[in-house]
Amino acid sequence: MKILSVNIGIPREVPFQGEVVTTGIFKDPVEGRVNLRTLNLDGDRQADLTVHGGKDKAVYSYPVEHYEFWRRELPYTALPWGMFGENFTTEGLLEDIVNIGDQFQIGTAKLIATQPRMPCYKLGVKFGRMDIIKRFLASRRTGIYFKVSQEGDVGAQDPIELVDHDKNNVTIKDIVQLYVNTSHNENDIQKMKRAINIIDLPEGWRYHFIQKIEQLRK
Repeated sequence: MKILSVNIGIPREVPFQGEVVTTGIFKDPVEGRVNLRTLNLDGDRQADLTVHGGKDKAVYSYPVEHYEFWRRELPYTALPWGMFGENFTTEGLLEDIVNIGDQFQIGTAKLIATQPRMPCYKLGVKFGRMDIIKRFLASRRTGIYFKVSQEGDVGAQDPIELVDHDKNNVTIKDIVQLYVNTSHNENDIQKMKRAINIIDLPEGWRYHFIQKIEQLRK
């Protein structure tokens, strides 16, 4: 596993449906090493901190493996690295093998996987088409958010090394499926119970699954 590209950007104003929207989803690859802080990479910012950024969303990664899928789905759309607003375009770091709570060493920094990316309308702004939001979620190709447990510097071609595998065994893909699926079996309930026991699961997700379990038990 490794980083193929480090992408950063600051919020900009863009026209959208007759209005001006401020968004930080536009990211461009940078060369050399970049300092990774607790809340973001140097030179990178988020526009709406109520739904983006914060310690549980300090870094967003997206697998290069998914780009081929989107090239087939959107054959006339340019897809440079960073197109999905990711800070890291990665190789080998996929949602079905990464557990919530897994710890990684990248460069001199240490990161912890926290959650999948749930798309908002800003993705539609970036692509110039609102249907990308439903298509993105339906694809289950959400990418991965991380928090920073140790600040350091990172760069393209840095290996991504698994330091510790969370024993609750709830993957990023599991979280997405539990969220999207309209019906749940006993195995799903047990998976939700394991999820709420993960220390690094953000409180919003923990509350969501607690509420879901209570509803299913009625």
